[in-house]
Amino acid sequence: MNYWFTGWLVIGFSLLVLFADPAYPAETQTNVSGSNTSIEGGYTGGATTYQSGSSSNSTTNSTSNSNIKSAPPTASSPSYNSMTQDVCAVGGSLGVQTFGLGISGGKHFIDKNCERLKLARILNDFGMRVAAVAILCQDERVFESMISAGTVCPIDGKIGKDAMQLWSKYGHERPDYKTYVKRMKDREKADKKAEKQMTKELEKMDRKIKIEKLNVQKD
Repeated sequence: MNYWFTGWLVIGFSLLVLFADPAYPAETQTNVSGSNTSIEGGYTGGATTYQSGSSSNSTTNSTSNSNIKSAPPTASSPSYNSMTQDVCAVGGSLGVQTFGLGISGGKHFIDKNCERLKLARILNDFGMRVAAVAILCQDERVFESMISAGTVCPIDGKIGKDAMQLWSKYGHERPDYKTYVKRMKDREKADKKAEKQMTKELEKMDRKIKIEKLNVQKD
């Protein structure tokens, strides 16, 4: 049994060796370092171009406009005060502010009427009453009120009627000269109008008298 099986095995192996072709490698590799992969079967190697599977383009435009208006800073006007109560001065200030420029300023203004009252009071305290009245008469309102009261303001040391004559002669020296001239012109117009009216009345009376005389003569 064992000899029979062994004989068939030898015959089969001999047939396999007889009909089998020897296998030779497709290429020879020389490996210095690293690893090589052998590809057989007649493939042709070369660069392979792969087409991109997707394409994405993105463009973003952004425009921002802002218009901001803010209030300009304030131009502070300076403060002007009278240092004591016995000073006839008034302080005034003004400030103007724009978006590009700011201006402010201040100034003292002298109150002439206040000075006049103080000077008149001091002169009266010294017993100089005529001088005190004279300085008060520099005010147009005082001058007119004195004339209206019949107590003319003094001039060149003259008082009363003598002062009135001088004021009439040198009317341009009156503190109320412009008002006085206007008043005189208005009075002249009023006088002329009254004269015309009076003339008309007299002429009317004359005509009436003449008519009455003619009627008497006819009778």
